[in-house]
Order: sequence, then C-alpha cells, then structure tokens
Amino acid sequence: MSGELWFRAKRHGWGWTPATWQGWLLTAVYAVAVGAWAVYLTTAPEAIVGGDYGVALLWSAWPILALTAVFAAVCWIKGERPRWRWGK
Repeated sequence: MSGELWFRAKRHGWGWTPATWQGWLLTAVYAVAVGAWAVYLTTAPEAIVGGDYGVALLWSAWPILALTAVFAAVCWIKGERPRWRWGK
C-alpha cells in the first residue's frame, strides 16, 4: 500500500472514517448515489408497479449492494487496516 491513506480506522468499533478530501469525496459520491437510487425507486412507475415482490426486491437491492462492495473495497485499499477497537 503506497501513498496517502484516504481513510483512517475508527476509534471505537470496526471500520473507517474519511481522513482526506479524497475520502470525503468518495463518501459523498457513495451517499448521493445511494440516495439517487432510493429516489428513483420511490418515483419511477416502472419500479413500483407489477411483478413479483421477491424479484422486485432483488432488482432494487443489487445496485446498493454493488455500490457498497465497491466503496468497502476502496476503503480497504486506501485505508488503515481495520480491527476492533475499544477506544482510548
């Protein structure tokens, strides 16, 4: 791992928090993308009407799962190694 770390390990618990402007930008882009998908699902008629409930849930959830996987991968690559922390 080379270069500046975009995310630092959280003080309490497990995970990351943004540490640089790149980390904050990536977090903002992720939040806007998830929010935009949620707005699309609540406003688009083709996303609301018809079909099987299970299939609709699968098709509506996969973009959020994919975005989260990419976000977590970037956090892993550009951040400190996470571990459970009890705080100090």
